[in-house]
Amino acid sequence: MADGTDKNSSGTGDRGNSLPDEAALSVRLGNLDQRLSEIRGHRRIETDQPGTEGGDASARASALARGFRLSSELIAGVVVGAVIGWVFDRLLSTSPWGLIVFFLLGFAAGVINVMRSAGVMPEQTHR
Repeated sequence: MADGTDKNSSGTGDRGNSLPDEAALSVRLGNLDQRLSEIRGHRRIETDQPGTEGGDASARASALARGFRLSSELIAGVVVGAVIGWVFDRLLSTSPWGLIVFFLLGFAAGVINVMRSAGVMPEQTHR
């Protein structure tokens, strides 16, 4: 029976200790909620300003323009290479080898142009 009383006393002791812990936890949660509300309110004020939307729109337009420029440089390299290869095939009757070789050269030239435009590869300067 001593074991039963020990369990009861420890059980009530845990409940007694958990009440202050729960109160402290609820206070901490309340403080956290208040700080999050302040941060969210501050972010809403920043995003509601008219200058930020224009900046985002111009940044998106600039990124879109750069994407179109890079893709057009790659496509132009491939198309020009294929046309030169087709012309060589017609003039020299070497079909399809001229088209294949110049298509691959055009692809390589297009990739190099894209890398230069994107800033991955430095542009060569003539001495």
